[in-house]
Amino acid sequence: MSSRERILGRVRRALADVPADDTPYERAVARGYLRRHGGPDTAATVALLAENLADYRALVHRCDRAGLPALIARLLDARGAASVLVPPGLDEEWLAATGVRRVADRPDSTPGALDRVDSVVTGCAVAVAETGTLVLDGSPDQGRRRITLVPDHHICVVRVPDQVVSSVPEALPRLDPRRPLTWISGPSATSDIELDRVEGVHGPRTLEVVLMSEEPATPLA
Repeated sequence: MSSRERILGRVRRALADVPADDTPYERAVARGYLRRHGGPDTAATVALLAENLADYRALVHRCDRAGLPALIARLLDARGAASVLVPPGLDEEWLAATGVRRVADRPDSTPGALDRVDSVVTGCAVAVAETGTLVLDGSPDQGRRRITLVPDHHICVVRVPDQVVSSVPEALPRLDPRRPLTWISGPSATSDIELDRVEGVHGPRTLEVVLMSEEPATPLA
């Protein structure tokens, strides 16, 4: 008998005298907390997201849809990127202004091959303002989880305001728990016992977030 079977057996024995309850989980557990904090001011929520992203040492940029290709080209050029990893469903217009060599997201790509790619550009599933968190769910515009963990430079585009929420409880109903969810709060970082911060250990050393609005944007201060 495996450890798994032993544990499940103990659970079944513990529940043997508990009456069956078909109440859906969503209603069986009371959740009286607020799903959204503060008012419905979209501009304030986006500003809070930008502030918290920057506090985590992410580089934050704003643009409208028309200006996105030029901005991505400028960010790749400033990085000196000679190659960029592209998820299969990424909008082709996003990279229309750059001639950087594109690398496809392939199932057989090795960690070594991914490590040789200079940058990766993706979309996201949702962005949480209160925690400065980006959530990727493996959708076609985001690709496999590993393509955002191995390359050293990640450009993530957030559609404003559609993909921005105030809090984690507000974000969860938008996400499918069966998908490979990656929660990102700033560039990869860790600290040793002396609290010396080291970036890039288990993810990209540089995270750039583009808040893309359908309306002309006001530059960040």
